[in-house]
Amino acid sequence: MFINSVIKPYSTLTASTLLVLALLLAACSKPAETSNQAVEEPRDPNIVELSEDLQRHVKIVPVGKAEIREVLRVPGSIQADDQRVARIGASVTGRITDIKAVLGQDVKQGDVLAILNSTELAQSQLLYIKAAQRIDLLTKAVERARLLLEADVIGAAELQRREAELSAAQADLYTAKEQLQVLGMSEKSIAQIASSGQLRSYSNVDARISGTVISRKVNLGQVVQPAEELFIVADLSHVWAVAEVPEQQVELVQEGEDVDIEVPALSNRKFTGKLIFVGDVVNPVTRTVTVRTELENRDEALKPDMLVSMLVQSKPTEQIAVPRPAVVRENDKDHVFVQIAPNKFRLREVVLGTAYGEMVAVQTGLDEGELIISDGAFHINNERKRKELE
Repeated sequence: MFINSVIKPYSTLTASTLLVLALLLAACSKPAETSNQAVEEPRDPNIVELSEDLQRHVKIVPVGKAEIREVLRVPGSIQADDQRVARIGASVTGRITDIKAVLGQDVKQGDVLAILNSTELAQSQLLYIKAAQRIDLLTKAVERARLLLEADVIGAAELQRREAELSAAQADLYTAKEQLQVLGMSEKSIAQIASSGQLRSYSNVDARISGTVISRKVNLGQVVQPAEELFIVADLSHVWAVAEVPEQQVELVQEGEDVDIEVPALSNRKFTGKLIFVGDVVNPVTRTVTVRTELENRDEALKPDMLVSMLVQSKPTEQIAVPRPAVVRENDKDHVFVQIAPNKFRLREVVLGTAYGEMVAVQTGLDEGELIISDGAFHINNERKRKELE
C-alpha cells in the first residue's frame, strides 16, 4: 500500500505537466501558421511608376556635368573715375578775393571757380614788362650801331657788343614769359600786359574739365599756395564701383567678366558693367584684393561713396548639374526623381550648389550617368502625393 500511495500522486503530476505542455505547443503553433500566410508588403511612397499617359508628359535625361559659375557677393562703393577727375589748385601764391563755384555745381572747362590776388604774379609781370621794354631799347640801339658802322663812326666790336646785349635781353624776356605761363597766364593775357604796360595782379582758378564740383576746400580771404588742392571737379557720367575680394577667392575672378552692381540706396537697383581691373597686390591688413568696374551713369543717380554690393561671376568650372525643372522641393529639402527600373522612379534627396543659367549644381545625392526626370518632375510629384493619400 505504501508503494501505491507514492506512485499515484506522481502519475497525476505527470499528466498535468503533459497537459500544460500540450497547451503551450498549441499556442505556439498558431503564430507559425500565421507566418506561413502571405503578407502584403507596404508600398514605398517615394516610388512612382509611370503610366502611359504620364510617360508622354516627362523627359528623361542622364545626369552629366555642366559649366557652372559661382557668384561672389562682395561689398564695395562708388568712386569717381580717376581719369575723369581734375584736382584744381592755384597756380600762384595769393589771397582768395572771390569764389564763383559751390559744391554740386556743374561747370564747363574754362569756367572761373575762384579769383585770387597775388603779389608774386604782379612782380613776375613787372619783370616781363621791363624785359619787353629793354628789348625795344636794345633793338633801336643795334639799328643805330649798324648805321654808325656803315658811316665808319664806330667799330664792328661795338656793334657786336650791342647785339650780344640784345640777345641776352631776349633770353630774359623769354624766361619772364615762361614764368608767367607757369603762374597760369595765357598767351592772350601776356600779350595784353605787354602792349598796355599795366599790371594785373589777379589770377583765375579755372576748371580744367567739364563736370561737377565734388569738393571745395577754400574760403574767402584764405591765402593759398600752388601745392594746395582747392577744388575737385569730376565728370560723373562714368563712375567706378570698387570692391575688395578676399584673397582666397581672387583666382575665381578675371578681367572682362560681366558684373552686376546692386545699390541699396536706390532700392537695390541693378547696374551692369565689366570688370576692368583686378589688383596685383594683397592688402596686408584686410587680406583682400581691389577689383574695379566701370559703370555708365548718364542720369548721375550713382553718387561717389555710395555703398554697393558687387556680384562677380567666377571662372566656369565643370560640376555635376541637373536642369532647374528637375528639382522638386519637398519638406524644405531638394529632391529629384531617379530611375530605378523601366518607368519606375524614386524621389531622392539631393544637396544643391550654385545655380547658373538653366542648370543647378548638385553637391551630393547623384552620380554622373544616372537617369532622372528633367521635365515634368513637378507634375509627377503631385501624382505621387495623390496616390499616397489613397
